[in-house]
Amino acid sequence: MPHFRPMARMVGLFIYDRFQLLDVSGPIAAFEIAERVLPGSYQVAVLSIDGGVVHSSSGVAVHSSATDKCKLPDTLLVVGGFGTQAASRCSRSINFLVACATDMRRVCGVCTGSFLLGAAGMLDGRRATTHWRYAVELQRTYPTARVEPDKIYVRDANIWTSGGICAGIDLALALIAEDCGDKIARRVAREMVVYYRRPGGQSQFSILAELGGGDSVFSALLAWIRTHLSDDLSVEQLASQVAMSPRNFSRAFKQSVGVTPAKAVEQLRLEAARERIEHSRTLVSEIAASTGFKDIERMRRAFVRTFGRTPQDIRRADPGG
Repeated sequence: MPHFRPMARMVGLFIYDRFQLLDVSGPIAAFEIAERVLPGSYQVAVLSIDGGVVHSSSGVAVHSSATDKCKLPDTLLVVGGFGTQAASRCSRSINFLVACATDMRRVCGVCTGSFLLGAAGMLDGRRATTHWRYAVELQRTYPTARVEPDKIYVRDANIWTSGGICAGIDLALALIAEDCGDKIARRVAREMVVYYRRPGGQSQFSILAELGGGDSVFSALLAWIRTHLSDDLSVEQLASQVAMSPRNFSRAFKQSVGVTPAKAVEQLRLEAARERIEHSRTLVSEIAASTGFKDIERMRRAFVRTFGRTPQDIRRADPGG
Protein backbone atom coordinates (compact mmCIF):
# COMPACT_ATOMS: atom_id res chain seq x y z
CA MET A 1 0.00 0.00 0.00
CA PRO A 2 1.52 3.36 -0.98
CA HIS A 3 2.31 5.80 1.84
CA PHE A 4 -0.23 8.63 2.03
CA ARG A 5 1.29 12.08 1.49
CA PRO A 6 -1.14 14.96 2.12
CA MET A 7 -1.21 17.99 -0.12
CA ALA A 8 1.07 20.61 1.42
CA ARG A 9 -0.70 23.66 2.78
CA MET A 10 1.05 26.95 2.24
CA VAL A 11 1.33 29.02 5.43
CA GLY A 12 2.38 32.64 5.04
CA LEU A 13 3.67 34.91 7.80
CA PHE A 14 3.17 38.59 7.03
CA ILE A 15 5.85 40.88 8.43
CA TYR A 16 6.70 44.59 8.31
CA ASP A 17 9.36 46.86 9.74
CA ARG A 18 9.84 46.39 13.51
CA PHE A 19 7.85 43.15 13.73
CA GLN A 20 8.27 40.86 16.75
CA LEU A 21 10.74 38.11 15.87
CA LEU A 22 9.23 35.44 18.14
CA ASP A 23 5.81 35.95 16.54
CA VAL A 24 7.45 34.61 13.37
CA SER A 25 10.00 32.09 14.63
CA GLY A 26 7.67 30.33 17.10
CA PRO A 27 4.95 29.42 14.57
CA ILE A 28 7.55 28.64 11.88
CA ALA A 29 9.20 26.12 14.21
CA ALA A 30 5.81 24.47 14.85
CA PHE A 31 4.98 24.14 11.16
CA GLU A 32 8.54 22.98 10.36
CA ILE A 33 8.27 20.18 12.92
CA ALA A 34 4.78 19.26 11.69
CA GLU A 35 6.24 18.88 8.19
CA ARG A 36 8.93 16.54 9.55
CA VAL A 37 6.38 14.50 11.50
CA LEU A 38 3.94 14.35 8.59
CA PRO A 39 5.88 14.98 5.35
CA GLY A 40 4.02 17.00 2.78
CA SER A 41 1.78 18.77 5.29
CA TYR A 42 3.16 22.32 5.18
CA GLN A 43 5.19 24.82 3.20
CA VAL A 44 6.07 28.09 4.93
CA ALA A 45 6.76 31.49 3.39
CA VAL A 46 7.59 34.82 5.02
CA LEU A 47 5.85 37.67 3.18
CA SER A 48 6.06 41.45 3.16
CA ILE A 49 4.67 44.12 0.88
CA ASP A 50 7.94 44.85 -0.94
CA GLY A 51 9.85 41.66 -0.18
CA GLY A 52 13.54 41.53 0.64
CA VAL A 53 15.12 42.08 4.04
CA VAL A 54 12.85 43.30 6.83
CA HIS A 55 14.18 44.25 10.26
CA SER A 56 12.52 43.06 13.43
CA SER A 57 12.19 45.19 16.56
CA SER A 58 15.34 43.51 17.91
CA GLY A 59 17.30 44.51 14.80
CA VAL A 60 17.56 40.94 13.52
CA ALA A 61 16.64 40.89 9.82
CA VAL A 62 14.53 38.30 8.01
CA HIS A 63 14.35 37.75 4.26
CA SER A 64 10.81 37.88 2.83
CA SER A 65 9.00 37.43 -0.47
CA ALA A 66 6.88 40.23 -1.94
CA THR A 67 3.16 39.63 -1.61
CA ASP A 68 2.46 40.43 -5.24
CA LYS A 69 5.00 37.87 -6.45
CA CYS A 70 3.69 34.88 -4.48
CA LYS A 71 0.59 32.80 -4.73
CA LEU A 72 -1.84 33.42 -1.90
CA PRO A 73 -1.26 30.97 0.95
CA ASP A 74 -3.90 28.71 2.43
CA THR A 75 -3.39 30.34 5.84
CA LEU A 76 -1.89 33.72 6.70
CA LEU A 77 -0.47 34.68 10.09
CA VAL A 78 -0.17 38.45 10.54
CA VAL A 79 2.46 38.98 13.23
CA GLY A 80 2.63 41.67 15.89
CA GLY A 81 5.34 44.04 17.01
CA PHE A 82 6.19 47.68 17.62
CA GLY A 83 5.63 48.44 13.93
CA THR A 84 1.96 47.49 14.06
CA GLN A 85 0.63 51.06 14.06
CA ALA A 86 2.67 52.12 11.05
CA ALA A 87 1.71 48.95 9.18
CA SER A 88 -1.99 49.49 9.92
CA ARG A 89 -1.73 52.90 8.22
CA CYS A 90 -0.14 51.41 5.09
CA SER A 91 -2.85 51.25 2.44
CA ARG A 92 -0.99 48.58 0.46
CA SER A 93 -0.78 46.34 3.52
CA ILE A 94 -4.44 46.79 4.36
CA ASN A 95 -5.56 46.23 0.75
CA PHE A 96 -3.57 42.99 0.73
CA LEU A 97 -5.21 41.83 3.96
CA VAL A 98 -8.70 42.74 2.70
CA ALA A 99 -8.08 40.47 -0.29
CA CYS A 100 -6.81 37.73 2.02
CA ALA A 101 -10.02 37.78 4.05
CA THR A 102 -12.04 36.55 1.07
CA ASP A 103 -9.43 34.50 -0.80
CA MET A 104 -7.81 32.50 2.01
CA ARG A 105 -9.10 29.65 4.13
CA ARG A 106 -7.82 31.22 7.35
CA VAL A 107 -6.38 34.57 8.41
CA CYS A 108 -4.77 34.86 11.83
CA GLY A 109 -3.47 37.71 13.98
CA VAL A 110 -0.59 36.93 16.33
CA CYS A 111 -0.39 39.20 19.39
CA THR A 112 -0.82 42.83 18.21
CA GLY A 113 -1.16 41.59 14.65
CA SER A 114 -4.86 41.63 15.55
CA PHE A 115 -4.77 45.41 15.02
CA LEU A 116 -3.98 44.91 11.33
CA LEU A 117 -6.88 42.49 11.03
CA GLY A 118 -9.09 45.14 12.61
CA ALA A 119 -7.83 47.78 10.16
CA ALA A 120 -8.81 45.44 7.33
CA GLY A 121 -12.34 45.08 8.75
CA MET A 122 -11.92 41.45 9.74
CA LEU A 123 -12.86 41.93 13.40
CA ASP A 124 -16.20 43.66 12.82
CA GLY A 125 -18.74 41.79 14.95
CA ARG A 126 -16.24 39.03 15.71
CA ARG A 127 -14.67 37.64 18.87
CA ALA A 128 -10.97 38.41 19.06
CA THR A 129 -8.05 38.74 21.41
CA THR A 130 -4.59 40.28 21.54
CA HIS A 131 -1.85 40.77 24.10
CA TRP A 132 -3.63 41.57 27.37
CA ARG A 133 -1.75 44.87 27.70
CA TYR A 134 -3.32 46.15 24.44
CA ALA A 135 -6.78 44.62 24.74
CA VAL A 136 -8.47 47.83 25.88
CA GLU A 137 -6.86 49.73 23.01
CA LEU A 138 -8.00 47.09 20.51
CA GLN A 139 -11.57 47.36 21.80
CA ARG A 140 -11.47 51.15 21.69
CA THR A 141 -9.99 51.22 18.19
CA TYR A 142 -12.42 48.65 16.79
CA PRO A 143 -15.55 49.01 18.93
CA THR A 144 -17.63 46.49 16.96
CA ALA A 145 -15.17 43.71 17.81
CA ARG A 146 -15.84 41.55 20.86
CA VAL A 147 -12.42 41.55 22.52
CA GLU A 148 -11.69 38.81 25.06
CA PRO A 149 -8.51 39.96 26.82
CA ASP A 150 -7.87 36.84 28.90
CA LYS A 151 -7.80 34.32 26.05
CA ILE A 152 -4.68 32.67 24.67
CA TYR A 153 -6.34 32.37 21.29
CA VAL A 154 -9.80 32.88 19.82
CA ARG A 155 -11.38 31.44 16.71
CA ASP A 156 -14.36 33.11 15.06
CA ALA A 157 -15.19 31.40 11.75
CA ASN A 158 -12.05 31.66 9.58
CA ILE A 159 -10.49 34.48 11.64
CA TRP A 160 -8.12 33.43 14.41
CA THR A 161 -6.36 35.74 16.86
CA SER A 162 -3.91 35.02 19.68
CA GLY A 163 -2.68 36.76 22.79
CA GLY A 164 0.83 37.60 23.92
CA ILE A 165 4.01 36.73 22.06
CA CYS A 166 4.40 33.02 22.95
CA ALA A 167 0.70 32.46 22.28
CA GLY A 168 1.59 32.37 18.57
CA ILE A 169 2.92 28.87 19.26
CA ASP A 170 -0.39 27.88 20.89
CA LEU A 171 -2.20 29.24 17.85
CA ALA A 172 0.06 27.33 15.44
CA LEU A 173 -0.54 24.10 17.38
CA ALA A 174 -4.29 24.67 17.17
CA LEU A 175 -4.04 25.18 13.41
CA ILE A 176 -1.97 22.01 13.08
CA ALA A 177 -4.53 20.09 15.13
CA GLU A 178 -7.32 21.26 12.82
CA ASP A 179 -5.35 20.30 9.70
CA CYS A 180 -3.54 17.15 10.77
CA GLY A 181 -5.30 15.98 13.94
CA ASP A 182 -4.58 16.06 17.65
CA LYS A 183 -2.03 13.24 17.49
CA ILE A 184 0.27 15.18 15.15
CA ALA A 185 -0.17 18.42 17.10
CA ARG A 186 0.74 16.63 20.34
CA ARG A 187 3.89 15.23 18.76
CA VAL A 188 4.86 18.70 17.58
CA ALA A 189 4.30 20.10 21.09
CA ARG A 190 6.48 17.35 22.58
CA GLU A 191 9.26 18.09 20.11
CA MET A 192 9.06 21.79 21.01
CA VAL A 193 8.90 20.97 24.73
CA VAL A 194 5.78 23.08 25.18
CA TYR A 195 2.29 22.31 26.44
CA TYR A 196 -0.11 21.15 23.75
CA ARG A 197 -2.92 22.77 25.70
CA ARG A 198 -1.76 24.81 28.66
CA PRO A 199 -3.00 23.65 32.05
CA GLY A 200 -5.27 25.99 33.92
CA GLY A 201 -7.42 26.86 30.90
CA GLN A 202 -6.95 29.26 28.06
CA SER A 203 -5.98 32.25 30.16
CA GLN A 204 -3.09 34.57 29.23
CA PHE A 205 -2.17 35.19 32.84
CA SER A 206 -2.83 33.92 36.32
CA ILE A 207 -4.74 36.11 38.73
CA LEU A 208 -2.44 34.86 41.47
CA ALA A 209 0.55 36.29 39.60
CA GLU A 210 -1.33 39.53 38.94
CA LEU A 211 -1.99 39.89 42.66
CA GLY A 212 1.68 39.96 43.51
CA GLY A 213 2.95 36.43 42.85
CA GLY A 214 6.00 35.71 44.95
CA ASP A 215 6.78 39.36 45.52
CA SER A 216 3.95 40.16 47.91
CA VAL A 217 4.32 39.68 51.66
CA PHE A 218 0.88 38.10 51.41
CA SER A 219 1.85 35.61 48.66
CA ALA A 220 1.48 32.64 51.01
CA LEU A 221 -1.95 33.86 52.08
CA LEU A 222 -3.04 34.31 48.46
CA ALA A 223 -1.94 30.76 47.65
CA TRP A 224 -3.85 29.54 50.71
CA ILE A 225 -6.98 31.41 49.61
CA ARG A 226 -6.79 29.72 46.20
CA THR A 227 -7.03 26.30 47.85
CA HIS A 228 -9.82 27.33 50.26
CA LEU A 229 -12.22 29.16 47.95
CA SER A 230 -15.33 27.55 49.43
CA ASP A 231 -14.38 28.61 52.98
CA ASP A 232 -15.45 31.72 54.85
CA LEU A 233 -12.93 34.23 53.51
CA SER A 234 -14.08 37.32 55.37
CA VAL A 235 -11.58 39.98 56.37
CA GLU A 236 -11.76 38.70 59.93
CA GLN A 237 -10.91 35.14 58.89
CA LEU A 238 -8.08 36.22 56.62
CA ALA A 239 -6.64 38.54 59.27
CA SER A 240 -6.60 35.70 61.78
CA GLN A 241 -4.80 33.51 59.26
CA VAL A 242 -1.84 35.93 59.33
CA ALA A 243 -2.22 36.89 63.00
CA MET A 244 -3.17 40.52 62.39
CA SER A 245 -6.04 42.70 63.46
CA PRO A 246 -8.70 43.12 60.72
CA ARG A 247 -8.05 46.85 60.43
CA ASN A 248 -4.27 46.57 60.11
CA PHE A 249 -4.61 43.58 57.80
CA SER A 250 -6.97 45.40 55.40
CA ARG A 251 -4.69 48.42 55.18
CA ALA A 252 -1.49 46.40 54.76
CA PHE A 253 -3.05 44.00 52.26
CA LYS A 254 -4.30 46.74 49.95
CA GLN A 255 -0.97 48.56 50.13
CA SER A 256 0.97 45.39 49.26
CA VAL A 257 -1.37 43.66 46.78
CA GLY A 258 -3.07 46.67 45.23
CA VAL A 259 -6.70 45.64 45.84
CA THR A 260 -8.85 45.03 48.87
CA PRO A 261 -9.00 41.54 50.41
CA ALA A 262 -12.60 41.14 49.20
CA LYS A 263 -11.63 42.04 45.62
CA ALA A 264 -8.69 39.63 45.64
CA VAL A 265 -10.92 36.81 46.88
CA GLU A 266 -13.50 37.53 44.19
CA GLN A 267 -10.84 37.57 41.45
CA LEU A 268 -9.42 34.24 42.56
CA ARG A 269 -12.92 32.74 42.75
CA LEU A 270 -13.75 34.06 39.28
CA GLU A 271 -10.58 32.58 37.79
CA ALA A 272 -11.28 29.17 39.30
CA ALA A 273 -14.96 29.25 38.35
CA ARG A 274 -14.27 30.26 34.76
CA GLU A 275 -11.66 27.53 34.37
CA ARG A 276 -14.18 24.92 35.53
CA ILE A 277 -16.95 26.39 33.38
CA GLU A 278 -14.77 26.16 30.27
CA HIS A 279 -13.09 22.83 30.89
CA SER A 280 -15.58 20.62 32.68
CA ARG A 281 -19.23 19.65 32.42
CA THR A 282 -19.83 20.16 36.14
CA LEU A 283 -23.18 21.77 36.90
CA VAL A 284 -22.95 25.55 37.18
CA SER A 285 -24.63 25.39 40.59
CA GLU A 286 -21.95 23.00 41.85
CA ILE A 287 -19.18 25.25 40.51
CA ALA A 288 -20.74 28.24 42.26
CA ALA A 289 -20.77 26.33 45.55
CA SER A 290 -17.25 24.90 45.22
CA THR A 291 -15.69 28.29 44.43
CA GLY A 292 -17.38 30.14 47.27
CA PHE A 293 -20.04 32.08 45.37
CA LYS A 294 -22.69 30.06 47.24
CA ASP A 295 -25.40 30.56 44.62
CA ILE A 296 -25.66 30.82 40.83
CA GLU A 297 -27.08 34.34 40.77
CA ARG A 298 -24.20 35.81 42.77
CA MET A 299 -21.71 34.13 40.45
CA ARG A 300 -23.65 35.22 37.37
CA ARG A 301 -23.54 38.88 38.44
CA ALA A 302 -19.78 38.65 39.09
CA PHE A 303 -19.20 37.06 35.65
CA VAL A 304 -21.22 39.71 33.82
CA ARG A 305 -19.48 42.51 35.71
CA THR A 306 -16.00 41.11 35.03
CA PHE A 307 -16.20 39.20 31.73
CA GLY A 308 -19.28 40.78 30.15
CA ARG A 309 -20.89 37.35 29.77
CA THR A 310 -22.78 34.88 31.93
CA PRO A 311 -21.28 31.50 32.89
CA GLN A 312 -23.75 29.82 30.52
CA ASP A 313 -22.65 32.06 27.63
CA ILE A 314 -19.01 31.19 28.27
CA ARG A 315 -19.77 27.46 28.39
CA ARG A 316 -21.64 27.67 25.08
CA ALA A 317 -18.72 29.48 23.40
CA ASP A 318 -16.28 27.62 21.18
CA PRO A 319 -14.08 25.60 23.59
CA GLY A 320 -11.17 25.95 21.17
CA GLY A 321 -10.78 29.57 22.18
